[in-house]
Amino acid sequence: MSAYEAFASVYDLFMEQVEYDQWLSHIHAVWDKHGLKPKTVIDLGCGTGSILLPLAKEGFDVIGVDLSPEMLTEADHKAMEEGLSVRLACQDMTELELGEEADCILSLCDCMNYLTEDGQLEDAFKSIAQHMKKDSLFLFDMNTEYKFREVLGQNVFGSAEEGAAYIWENDYDEEEKINEYYVSFFIEQENGLYERVEEYHYERAYSVEEIEDGLRAAGMELVEVMDGYSFDAPHEESERLLFAAKLK
Repeated sequence: MSAYEAFASVYDLFMEQVEYDQWLSHIHAVWDKHGLKPKTVIDLGCGTGSILLPLAKEGFDVIGVDLSPEMLTEADHKAMEEGLSVRLACQDMTELELGEEADCILSLCDCMNYLTEDGQLEDAFKSIAQHMKKDSLFLFDMNTEYKFREVLGQNVFGSAEEGAAYIWENDYDEEEKINEYYVSFFIEQENGLYERVEEYHYERAYSVEEIEDGLRAAGMELVEVMDGYSFDAPHEESERLLFAAKLK
């Protein structure tokens, strides 16, 4: 079973702790800081639309891209329920073919960390650059090696909500810089019984230098690195960094 196939139906339930409103507020502040007034926004790894749909409500022309058709189905259902018009595309971010350039491209919630193979990050950056205008801004966040090593490490997490629960085990390989997530979901069925579904997810830690080199190879330049969704400078215990890049 592919990553997020089972999780799609209960994704929002387990992501309620994510401060999407705060993320969006900071994105607006970054736009203001860089003098950007976007009209068209591409959201890479849009999932169920937790960033995409609020932007659509604000009047932006949005395009949601995700590799998971199940996630896009959830996003489409939510958009229809709210009477929103959004465009969705099931594509790999390393091989984007949207036929359109955007004023801003977003990739949030550590989607870029899922590019674990050598060369994939640079391929994604090159693909993204082809969908940017001269003054476009590319904003993306990534989990740090500190988070993988010290916070997730070999730890086990769990959560139980009405109708669903999960157990999430981590295994971080410091040499390969790969974090393996093994997740067991228990999802209530119509007959009241719970189905257990297992998924494996993999994320890779990248240094700021590796990210900057990849952007440069794609014809972009790194213009700002932030400690999460703030304007604070990164520090050795930063768990998530937000990057801003533009075309050279």
